[in-house]
Amino acid sequence: MATGPLHDAYIGAGSNVGRRIHYLGLGIDGLKQLGDVVGVSSVYETAPVGYLDQGDFLNLAVHLRTSLSPHELLRGLLAIEARAGRTRDVRFGPRTLDLDLLLYDDLELDHPDLTLPHPRMWQRAFVMVPLADLHPNGLAPTGETWADLAARLRRKDEVHEVGRFW
Repeated sequence: MATGPLHDAYIGAGSNVGRRIHYLGLGIDGLKQLGDVVGVSSVYETAPVGYLDQGDFLNLAVHLRTSLSPHELLRGLLAIEARAGRTRDVRFGPRTLDLDLLLYDDLELDHPDLTLPHPRMWQRAFVMVPLADLHPNGLAPTGETWADLAARLRRKDEVHEVGRFW
């Protein structure tokens, strides 16, 4: 792992294939190899978005402190997904494990293979509800706290807390 200053990264994790909680655990174990896992949200169950002909997702968020650059971290996330058997057959389709780099410090980045903050995250309850567990007073671009934004989004979309496992 690279050495240098530490950065706060927030990662969204989801699974809707097979033993979903097992795959989320594989994701967290893999993240521990990329930095210090500072916090893990509760697990939430949500309906799919986009491609609807698939099972419900289990979602969570992880706060990771890492010395990796954003692109190094992205490569690490993709490697963890591959070890979990992730395939990319259908866009927004079923997956054993999906790891999305949501935020990296306060960095704004628009690169062909990485956009930060993650596009559309501020509109998705399945992202914001777990993030609000980790940092309720964080500020969204709307000026709302993450907790207030999560509560507003939760009124529109079904998000059911499953429990805290990590």
